[in-house]
Amino acid sequence: MQIMKLDPRALKENPDDARRTKSSPQSDALLLATVKAVGILQPPVVSPETDGGNGYVIQAGHRRVRQAVAAGLGEIDIHVVEPANDNGAMRSMVENIAREPLNPVDQWRGIERLVALGWTEEAIGVALTLPVRQIRKLRLLANVLPTMLDQMARGDMPNEQQLRTIAAASLDEQKETWKAHKPKKGDTAQWWSVANALNRKRMYAKDASFGDDLTAAYGIEWAEDLFGPADQDNRYTTDVEAFLGAQQEWMTSNLPKKGAIVEVNSWGQPELPKKANQVHGKPGKGDHTGMYLDREGKVQTVHYRLPEVKTATGRSGTTGDGSQADDMAVVSKPRPDVTQKGQEMIGDFRTDALHEALARAPIEDDMLMGLLVLSLAGLNVRIDSGANDAVFGRGRFERHAARLFTDNGRLSFDMDTVRVAARSALIDVLSCRRGMSNSGVVARVAGEGIGADAFLPNMGTEDFLLCLSRQSLETTAKEANVQPRARVRETRAALVEYFGKAHLVHTSALFAPDAEEVTRLIKAGEHNNELEDDGLEDEVTNGPDEAAGDNASGSGDDEHGSAVPATPADDAVEPGDEQVSEDDDAAYGIAAE
Repeated sequence: MQIMKLDPRALKENPDDARRTKSSPQSDALLLATVKAVGILQPPVVSPETDGGNGYVIQAGHRRVRQAVAAGLGEIDIHVVEPANDNGAMRSMVENIAREPLNPVDQWRGIERLVALGWTEEAIGVALTLPVRQIRKLRLLANVLPTMLDQMARGDMPNEQQLRTIAAASLDEQKETWKAHKPKKGDTAQWWSVANALNRKRMYAKDASFGDDLTAAYGIEWAEDLFGPADQDNRYTTDVEAFLGAQQEWMTSNLPKKGAIVEVNSWGQPELPKKANQVHGKPGKGDHTGMYLDREGKVQTVHYRLPEVKTATGRSGTTGDGSQADDMAVVSKPRPDVTQKGQEMIGDFRTDALHEALARAPIEDDMLMGLLVLSLAGLNVRIDSGANDAVFGRGRFERHAARLFTDNGRLSFDMDTVRVAARSALIDVLSCRRGMSNSGVVARVAGEGIGADAFLPNMGTEDFLLCLSRQSLETTAKEANVQPRARVRETRAALVEYFGKAHLVHTSALFAPDAEEVTRLIKAGEHNNELEDDGLEDEVTNGPDEAAGDNASGSGDDEHGSAVPATPADDAVEPGDEQVSEDDDAAYGIAAE
């Protein structure tokens, strides 16, 4: 080591300097004032260039050199040392940490430089007296959005779990999430909300019952959880649909002799067959085994006992020919062609197509009136009495009703206006989405009636095809003349490429309703009509009080003792008939004929 004087402008910046984050203007101003007053008290450390040049590279003291230049000093003292094998990367890390702790982002950059030069994580930990876990945590910053790194460089760091969640997301996902959760200037970030928005459920290999064959078939790729326990299998995947599909297929292929796949309820508990009793101890020879997936995606088993079957002779458990009765045998349920998520997507597709068709497709007036009647039978429609001010959805329908009035407050009978209001009301009522808003079969009847199938979007996308079982996926491929591949993932990719120029509408998404659902709707309507007709007949024949059971005499006579004849059906006043007087006509501005 030697000390010499040199023009600070001749010194070159070290590309491997660990501290990259700019210092604050206040700190730079204070150092500049000190340099102007007493000069540089501790000379910067430099080393000769190693690439054949004659200059010197700064190893420590970059800020001091910059402020010496800013102060206009012609020469400063420097310490000249021999260049290190790593170009001073480790020396820069140690020097900066000793003077003032580096922020986490600068620490990460220095660590990545040392790793690139061949340092192991363990060796870096020993040299910097840092835990290896801390070094691995900092290396997660390599997968973080640069604008998030700027926030973290200010000392605003998420905790380890939040950082792992953020780093596991793609840069595009991070960009969209950061745009919505970016803090104002000077504020700290709400990292918990950022992590929640980016959180993706992990399915671990240690919970998988399937083997490498189904792993390859479903295109599952395992990632390593570097922070998991060292004595466990820490591989995981975020492809939840593929993981659950492989688990489901494994269960179907490995059912015991008296086994079945059972559904689970909203609490994750198995739903046994009706009247079945769960066996908590050792199962007997005649007991059944149910297999299901819990909330973590693990395959679980439950044993249950079905009640004995009683024959016509009163004997239980055997048939007339002495053979064992098997009426209560449970048929195993294979994986459905479309998953629950797929059904939800289909509900959204149908609803959007139905609403677009209601707005744009040609609809005759009689069809429009029929649809209005149908819509009022929807599962998502509730009509309250006029005495109740808190009418469900009243604001929406008041908006449609307002269109039917003229400027002077009278009803408008312009058919174009009525049609627009009717279409808008139908759009607000009819829905195929799953949940409380589902209109049931009537929405599918309506969609088929107005040709809403033509408005369904292209379902040949990665998101939707992920929801199909392998059998359904291969069927779709054959229908499109696409050769199914050996792996599900490859078949899906081929379909995505094919339908990039074509249009896929999955058969399960078509509006045509099931015949049984329509039959149930018709029967329910006939039953209600019978009840309504009986009530109307009682009320017309006996009077309202007597129909209610309040007539003391029990007779159907009026006060003069004569029977009141029932009104013929053709003459009955229907709710839609208008009977107004001439005064009423005048009040509503209707011209008399």
